[in-house]
Amino acid sequence: MFGDDFSISQLAIPAVSVLISFLAYTSQYFFLRFESAPLQKDEVWKINIFALCIWICYFRACYVDPGRLPLDRKSITADQHEEERATGRRWCRRCSAYKPLRAHHCKTCKRCIPKMDHHCPWTSNCVSHFTFPHFIRFLFYAVIGMSYLETLLWERASIVWGSRNLPSYMGPSIGQLAHLFILFIVNSLTVFALFLLLVRSLYTLAFNTTTIESWEIERHETLVRRARVLGGQLDGPGGIKVRIKKQEFPYDIGIWTNIKQGMGGSANIFSWFWPLAATPDRRTGWEFETNGFEDAGSSWPPPDPDRIPWPVSRPDPSNSTLESYSSARETIEAFKRRQAEDMDRRRPFPEVQRRKRFHDRFQKEAHDSEEDRGPGPVYGDDSDEGEESWRNAEGERLRDFGVDEDVEFYDEDDVPLAVLMERRKQQQ
Repeated sequence: MFGDDFSISQLAIPAVSVLISFLAYTSQYFFLRFESAPLQKDEVWKINIFALCIWICYFRACYVDPGRLPLDRKSITADQHEEERATGRRWCRRCSAYKPLRAHHCKTCKRCIPKMDHHCPWTSNCVSHFTFPHFIRFLFYAVIGMSYLETLLWERASIVWGSRNLPSYMGPSIGQLAHLFILFIVNSLTVFALFLLLVRSLYTLAFNTTTIESWEIERHETLVRRARVLGGQLDGPGGIKVRIKKQEFPYDIGIWTNIKQGMGGSANIFSWFWPLAATPDRRTGWEFETNGFEDAGSSWPPPDPDRIPWPVSRPDPSNSTLESYSSARETIEAFKRRQAEDMDRRRPFPEVQRRKRFHDRFQKEAHDSEEDRGPGPVYGDDSDEGEESWRNAEGERLRDFGVDEDVEFYDEDDVPLAVLMERRKQQQ
């Protein structure tokens, strides 16, 4: 029936557009024909002004570009590698570039999105540093406009209920009653859902977090609780120990500054509510002010043992126990094998072993003897049982926000050696 490239998400924007049209315009048709309480002129103006604001903000939330990695960030030289690592940036295998602070790789948009909040299925677009002001204005006007419509519908419904004992010919027709009932139910459910989303978005705005970062904060608190039980350290891949300590969220810099930054950097309160307000400057969104509670070398998100890649194939050059070879040919072949393994780290879907859930590993370690299980944590197969399937208190995973979990949980801390060699060759 549909083409091969069709997906159900392509119906989201038309469906929302139909919903807005149904509530904004068929309700006016009903009010104009409702003889007991016809629509007043000021009410017509208010409904249509709210509808216009909703249309403008929704269009911009859908079609404003959420941001993309600048080309100059993809041409980093090997000499700049250590400087990038010192700032806490990580390497994105999908983009073959350093991932900016607070950015995440969206599995739908196929790129790293600056200050990604989530990928909204109802706008078919990412809510990011550049689209968040339009998104929150859309929620604001939708809640205000539908709340006003709710009062008008409630007034008419009260009149119908008050005349329920009168003969049927003295009240609205069956069609009008059905129309009123559908309008009232659809509008009530929609405004309730959008009100909850607006409250959540205002909370993240006030504290300068994103939906994804709220998930990361809860994840970090879980790791801290686990580490306290296990002596302050958790096991990483290959038996390495990762020290976990409580770390404060670095981007909460005061409510006023948080709101100003989230609404495009403007201190003009009226511009926050103006539907045609400018999109944040495209030069912003890559660097963010911090509150200074943590050391300069710390970054967000904090260390997570399950985000360390497995296996770690690169040998330590300073290790004196490196394998030696009897001939030049064996040395060259070994180098080519290491180079091929290093190139594997660039693959979009690296073949990594995913770790079992923490509780499964902990219980197995507690019941098995040292001789039976050997050193290090227990690893499972490539299934949905890995620690990346951890859920927050609301049962959400990173993929529920549109994040590419394969990149987010099995990301690299540094640039693959093959990439640095290719760039150095190009420079020469």
